[in-house]
Amino acid sequence: MPDLTTDNSQLSTENPIKLIIWDLDDTFWRGTLSEGEVEALADNVELVRATAARGIIHTVVSKNDLGPAEVKLAELGVREWFVFLRVSWQPKGPIIKQLLEDMQLRAPNALFLDDNPMNRAEALHYNPKLQVADPADLPRLAPQLLALGKPDPTYARLEQYRLLERQQQARAEYQGDNLAFLRDAQVRVEVREGADNLRPDLGRIDELINRSNQLNYTKRRVAVAELEASLANPALRWGTVRVHDRFGDYGLVGVYCLNAQTNELEQFTFSCRILHLGVEQWTYAHLGFPQLAVQGDVATQLSPTAQPDWITPITHRPENEAKPQSGATKPRLRVLLKGGCDLGQLTPYLQTYQLDVVEDFNYVNANQIPVHTEHTELLRLSRTLPPGEQQRLAAALPFLDAEAFRPLLWQGGYDAVVYSPLMDYTQDLYRENTTGIAIPFGGYQNLTTVDPAEQARRYQQRKFRGMDEAFLRRFRQAFTYLGPLTPERFQQNLAWLRAQLPANVPLLLLTGAEVTIPDSAEAGATERHRLMNQALADFVERTPNCYLIDVRDTVRTRADVTNNIRHYQRPHYKALAEKLADNLAQWQGQKLGRSALGRLRAGLLDALPKPVRKVLDRLKS
Repeated sequence: MPDLTTDNSQLSTENPIKLIIWDLDDTFWRGTLSEGEVEALADNVELVRATAARGIIHTVVSKNDLGPAEVKLAELGVREWFVFLRVSWQPKGPIIKQLLEDMQLRAPNALFLDDNPMNRAEALHYNPKLQVADPADLPRLAPQLLALGKPDPTYARLEQYRLLERQQQARAEYQGDNLAFLRDAQVRVEVREGADNLRPDLGRIDELINRSNQLNYTKRRVAVAELEASLANPALRWGTVRVHDRFGDYGLVGVYCLNAQTNELEQFTFSCRILHLGVEQWTYAHLGFPQLAVQGDVATQLSPTAQPDWITPITHRPENEAKPQSGATKPRLRVLLKGGCDLGQLTPYLQTYQLDVVEDFNYVNANQIPVHTEHTELLRLSRTLPPGEQQRLAAALPFLDAEAFRPLLWQGGYDAVVYSPLMDYTQDLYRENTTGIAIPFGGYQNLTTVDPAEQARRYQQRKFRGMDEAFLRRFRQAFTYLGPLTPERFQQNLAWLRAQLPANVPLLLLTGAEVTIPDSAEAGATERHRLMNQALADFVERTPNCYLIDVRDTVRTRADVTNNIRHYQRPHYKALAEKLADNLAQWQGQKLGRSALGRLRAGLLDALPKPVRKVLDRLKS
């Protein structure tokens, strides 16, 4: 395809753009980073944000040093919109070819923007069908780019590529031992069959059948009306395949249609998201190796005997079980509590219902420092940061460790997630100068301006190890104080978190209290809570399958809290547990069953003398 540099240049209509590959210097921004300051181009920043919200993916291929480039992208507030960064001083043509292979995309569906015509020519030489353009053409091309894709307000497509990026980064750690990687990947597959289970996913099924190519073994395109009618044909065994592993949830990635009379597959297609995981082979074996006439080229060949043993099947609970008839018995819900350890006081009261409660709280690490894993920025890092970088930070920062990047939240298998985001209200962010990575710690205090010797003494009094004066001096040189999380970023992170969870899993979010504590060391906490509570309420109001559990309904005065604004008197946890139970009942369409043993345990706990309960409460928090 010719270089798109003339006034009448147009993007290909036959091959819509799915990926934009940006050069940086004098393309994404004005100036050369290695020679000094660069100037942001507001139109480019807005184009990235707007097209990402329509499912267009963005990456970087630039001749630069990676660290400074990432720092600058973070300063511009756009680092999160880019995946698979390829920043080095190597020739761009081969890099783009490998990049497209890593991202499992075709060159005709990618647009390369670079101000240097030699770089564009080299890119075309290695990728003959790549679409290329001079950034000077962007004012003309932007309207076309903004019309591509479809609304993706939760950035689900971007998160799928982040998942793929995490997977590939982890795979590289295994140095070619692919089987070892697969066994550690914890690949789980869920198969759903039957018209009632498939009709809600008709749009996604249609997309897979009519748009997938690399793993489409039958390539029988069908119209939506024909597809819908076919689901009701008793001679056809239709099914969908969902996949998740320790890197994330891939969603609905496969569909098949087996003719029960001829034992022949009429449809057998998968998304390239799960390429190299063995899912298509596992599904073929699951169906008993039926007849399959493969049409055209496919990315992987199927074996008539192989049965991948690294894949674990999981059982789908049909929708009609989620909302049973009145009086029907409902299986116990598995509920995750994610937040500060004070949420543990909810557990005995939640267990008075037919619930299995899993706790994922902060803990004290080997340096005797409390590690809060619930801050949304740290949750993001646990999903998006390469394992090597996680290990580096865990070793370098005494207030972290390896477990900080392995929250139970990502293990999945929960029917509902209860999340308290109060660390987003409380902790401050520090940006690592060399990488742009933002780390949460502390709260209501700037560690880069306090006296290191005095602060080290305070930490010593708290028995913290590793937080000595020498470390604090290194920290203030290596990190820049960003302050608390902004409400806007908070909402973005909540949208990201919602996208990480299966769509049918409700997310129940607790607000913070707004009481005033005189002489509190956390100056401004009440105002901060009001600001973040409003952002949280706005998010829940516009986001499907999210529920607001409003602490402010019961925690209203100084007497309702204990030692700080985040810890409540025990009766309020009981009231919050009842609110949670009511919301879970509303979600599932049936009241929760009660547990006689759980009620007995809770009653005994309430009957303990007040001084004993206080000791237990302190131990919990």
